[in-house]
Amino acid sequence: MQHETLMAKRHLVRIAIETAELPGVRLVARPLYRRLFNRPYHGGNAYYGAYDSRAQALAAAPSLPTTYDQPSTTAMYMDRHRSIRVSDYPMVHWLSRLLAQGRHRIFDLGGHIGVTYYGFRRYVDYPDTMEWRVHDVPSVMDAGRSWARENDPKGLLHFADDPDAASDHDVLITCGALQYLDYTLPELLGRLPSPPTHVLVNLTPVHPRRGYVTLQNIGKAVLPYRVMAKPEFVAQMADLGYSLEDQWQSKERHLRVPFEPDCTLDHYAGFYFRRV
Repeated sequence: MQHETLMAKRHLVRIAIETAELPGVRLVARPLYRRLFNRPYHGGNAYYGAYDSRAQALAAAPSLPTTYDQPSTTAMYMDRHRSIRVSDYPMVHWLSRLLAQGRHRIFDLGGHIGVTYYGFRRYVDYPDTMEWRVHDVPSVMDAGRSWARENDPKGLLHFADDPDAASDHDVLITCGALQYLDYTLPELLGRLPSPPTHVLVNLTPVHPRRGYVTLQNIGKAVLPYRVMAKPEFVAQMADLGYSLEDQWQSKERHLRVPFEPDCTLDHYAGFYFRRV
């Protein structure tokens, strides 16, 4: 019943936003929406604005926390350690093949407490020689270490305080995290002495033409939220020697920024890159 009430509330909010964007209503509705956005939002995720940089987005953020690094976020996504999404199946396919080839050092960028590690292990045979290393914000990794003591009996899951620890790993995997980082994936890979040969990306917002940064209200905080331009992203990876081997659509997610119709995304994206 509670779930149905929440879904009905989200549906009503969506109808209200769509109505507010109609000509004649827009001028009045936009400042009203902005005032509502400045408060903790509990109807899912809300978005506002399209900015050229994270710095511009942060300057426009309301007086709520602008970081994910806080104790209240550690419980988010905990349900995902028991299951995977439809768009995860290409990730499972490629990861299974890479593990079978002896690529046993995995770096999970923005991997929360290890939700992908736990979710995938029902579908992938993890070899005993595998090392799965997660990097995330400190409070989340602290929770992940505590969780692993009781839920990772093989001890294959580890945590890294520095994203540059991705160097010398076989595979970099990231699911739904790139949009929150204050650096881009090509920037990270470009500074590593020995970058991973294989890169698996999922649940990432990419726009067919333009890149921008919006603000995302998750209730507990308002965060800069990066949307990459797909042509630029693929070109930057190619400049680093990465070939695009596969790509797919993550239809579980979409993005609508009120009053910014050119920013709409019907789906997110997934990619497999291999360094040649």
